Amino acid sequence: MESPPHTSVLNRIYLSHLLSTWNSRMFEFGAVLFLAGVFPGSLLYASIYALVRALAATVLSNYVGAKMDRTNRLVAIRHSIVWQRLPVALTCATFLGLLRFKDSDITFWICFPVAVSLACLEKSASIANTVAIERDWAVVVAESNVTSLNELNAVLRRMDLICKLVAPVFISLIDSYSTVIAVGVVMAVSTASAPMEYLAIARAYKALPDLALKHTLSATSDIETRNASSPELDRLQTWRLRLQESLEPWSSYLASPVFLASFSLSILYLTVLSTGVQYQTYMLSAGYSGVTVSLLRVIAVILELAATCFAPFLMTKIGPVRSGLWSINWQVIWLAAAVGAYTYFITAPEIAGAALTAGIVISRLGLFGFDLSVQYIVQEGTPEEVRGQFSSSEMALQNLFELLSFSSTVVFPRPQQFRYPVFISFGAVVTTAACFAGFVRQKRGHLFHASKCMKSRDKYHPVTQIELEGDVVEP
Repeated sequence: MESPPHTSVLNRIYLSHLLSTWNSRMFEFGAVLFLAGVFPGSLLYASIYALVRALAATVLSNYVGAKMDRTNRLVAIRHSIVWQRLPVALTCATFLGLLRFKDSDITFWICFPVAVSLACLEKSASIANTVAIERDWAVVVAESNVTSLNELNAVLRRMDLICKLVAPVFISLIDSYSTVIAVGVVMAVSTASAPMEYLAIARAYKALPDLALKHTLSATSDIETRNASSPELDRLQTWRLRLQESLEPWSSYLASPVFLASFSLSILYLTVLSTGVQYQTYMLSAGYSGVTVSLLRVIAVILELAATCFAPFLMTKIGPVRSGLWSINWQVIWLAAAVGAYTYFITAPEIAGAALTAGIVISRLGLFGFDLSVQYIVQEGTPEEVRGQFSSSEMALQNLFELLSFSSTVVFPRPQQFRYPVFISFGAVVTTAACFAGFVRQKRGHLFHASKCMKSRDKYHPVTQIELEGDVVEP
């Protein structure tokens, strides 16, 4: 018995996204392990690899997004799949070369730059795939009454969280036995999954005709237009126009009615108040075992998954704007308590680490509730023809703030100095809350409206789809 058409569409999109996310997370973590195997005792090459990859994502995101907006949906996502999988296979081949000829300078100077360059290409394609599915396809699918946008966003985010937790463990276990086998597994799994992704997304596209309908901006640039009308356009004017074109996505991003909401989410990437590498390193230096740190990370992910279940319910009850406001305030309150206790017990590292961990773990409910709320606001408030461009600008900022986060622990590398990155991170969370409060006030004319807080979800303007409260001044 065949599945209903809507179920079939969702299952195929979920399969494609799951494979893409799994391979991206596995390769992202595995590459660091493989570099550690090639260069034991040194974090330099892994750091260079990660920083260049993040920098490439920051620089290339706008170009990728603009290209996605001007390309047929199926063609765009198929390109993203190919350019994710091919670089991974080639990068794994370079890792095998580095492992085989560790002591060869010639091999190093050939393979390492190639691996870094391919990783930049893979990261850009991964951004394209994420933007396509999470910010464009998801909206079209929801508008076609296949499922609610809230629920679709939540399921996609759960997939990412599960892959983020399980994929590193999976490849770590194999790497602990043999790095060469682990590289081979990443290459094989990534290559084998490409046809399945390719086919699943094509069938989903054919099953939902609305995906073939796409409003696009004109692909003709100002330079081409002016060259046609003014053949004598000089080189200086050409470069000036190229500069204007490169800055146009940022101008569009800053002018968007949902800019403050998007920007506030991006700021949260400037943080060590998470269960990432910097936090793990600090906890290990404070005397906690690797098993304990891993267990704490698992608890944090469980709460993040819980947030993906609770956030859609909350948005249905009070709307995404209020949900976002409540969620970011939850995060601020718990992190304020954690940072305060951490500062008070800073001379006792184990107690300070425990206090910081408790606040970080509990705050994850607010973090992912806020993330899903802002994602919904951005999806509903961004015109179809610039969704890719807007989302890629947002991702460029996220990568930039993530780079600043890593820079904070480069400037303050010692465990005794960890308090400075902690204070910087908490300042970023407070700034996020202030920016989102500015967005709320901009849209509603006030921050709190007690008489409406527990009514059904807010109404949306039929054109802009931005949440409105009806009246600007409280009665």
